[in-house]
Amino acid sequence: MGAIKVHEFTTVDGVVDVPMWTVDYGFPDDLSATIGRLTGSSSGILLGRTTFEMFAPAWSTRTVAEDPGAPFFNDTTKYVVSSTLTDAESVWRNSTALGGYSADRIRALKDEVDGDLYVSGSATLVRALLADGLVDELHLFVYPLAVGTGIRLFPEGTPQTLSLLGAEGLSNGVAHLTYGPAPAAG
Repeated sequence: MGAIKVHEFTTVDGVVDVPMWTVDYGFPDDLSATIGRLTGSSSGILLGRTTFEMFAPAWSTRTVAEDPGAPFFNDTTKYVVSSTLTDAESVWRNSTALGGYSADRIRALKDEVDGDLYVSGSATLVRALLADGLVDELHLFVYPLAVGTGIRLFPEGTPQTLSLLGAEGLSNGVAHLTYGPAPAAG
């Protein structure tokens, strides 16, 4: 059974909204290598509809010459959680619509996929996955700025306990924090 590994760009005040603010920090080699390790162990990409629809036009025409991550995003099977999208393949090749969110369906998918499932963005989906204990690794790339408003991964009133698995500083001032499920109480 594979793991679900989530990657989120976030600000120090927890905003994960469309991260245009990352541009000012560049995409140095150590950030690229860290994300490459996440995608390298993954055999599938799990996305919510909104992120899927943002990624499709951005990645589907990109070549390896333009971005070394292009083959992963274009050639890897993408599983889209959406109650409204029925034909993901017509939007972006190698894509399958899973239907609306179902923890049981995601558990079954973890068993079916040979390798890990990579999740990027998809805040609504990630919130549900976290609530249902389905996230094995939460990789937060924390940018050293606060934007004050925007979509947060952990909205007010949604407590979550996690265990720190790792922390590293990247060359552009970003902190890469890795969390896993909290140990069971006992």
